[in-house]
Amino acid sequence: MQDTPKNLRSIDALLKIMANLRDPDGGCPWDLEQNFRTISPYTLEEAYEVADAIERGNLEDLKEELGDLLLQVVFHAQMANEQGAFTFDDVVEGISEKMIRRHPHVFSTNTPEGAAQTPANVAATWEEIKQAEKDAKGRPLASLLDDVPAVLPSLMQAVILQKRAAKVGFDWPSAGPVLDKIEEEFGELQVEVAAQDADKTEEEFGDLLFVLANYARHLKVDPDAALRRANQKFRTRFASMEETAETRSVDLADLTLKQLEDLWVLAKANENKA
Repeated sequence: MQDTPKNLRSIDALLKIMANLRDPDGGCPWDLEQNFRTISPYTLEEAYEVADAIERGNLEDLKEELGDLLLQVVFHAQMANEQGAFTFDDVVEGISEKMIRRHPHVFSTNTPEGAAQTPANVAATWEEIKQAEKDAKGRPLASLLDDVPAVLPSLMQAVILQKRAAKVGFDWPSAGPVLDKIEEEFGELQVEVAAQDADKTEEEFGDLLFVLANYARHLKVDPDAALRRANQKFRTRFASMEETAETRSVDLADLTLKQLEDLWVLAKANENKA
């Protein structure tokens, strides 16, 4: 039986709990058989659950989900420590040093000219320092896009790829031409749909989504956040349709499309009254 830490408000308690769970002598069989690869999906899932709590504006859930995400960091650090690679303290030290280094306008007397004038200046300084860090590591990339993780959500990845390309001038000067490109890509999609070519339809649909992500970037809109917002709106309105159907003692599956659309319009109207 493992000892239970006394002060559960301390990060040391969580580190001890994870060490106990990974202890071959009396630890948890499930935790012991995990590795970086098997835990990675849970790490991504917890990050999305944090985003979901924020989207719903539920701070109580956010507190819990942040704890779950912190556990993922502790889990990875424990496994690395077992291999002699690094410790949790190394992780904390590394990010602390990085935040100080990348915020010279806050922590340094040698602040670059104009670095703290606007959020845009700060972001530019951040990118410059980040690039300098990469150069100092001596690991040149074959492509400007090589270090964009392929496992990122597709919309997020598209925006980052486009931002990288824009650094060397490969970008539209404004949102207008992007809108024209959207119309062009939509036309190409319609051609393949009419031809009933499934593979080409998928390809052209991807091209359209990619350009839409670029349009969002020019509008300074996060397409992933925008889609999450639209998804939540759909959830809310559909739930309202279900509630209305229940009060009328009818099953949604038994209604015609016109009747369903009427319920949708009612859900929107009720939403606007709220």
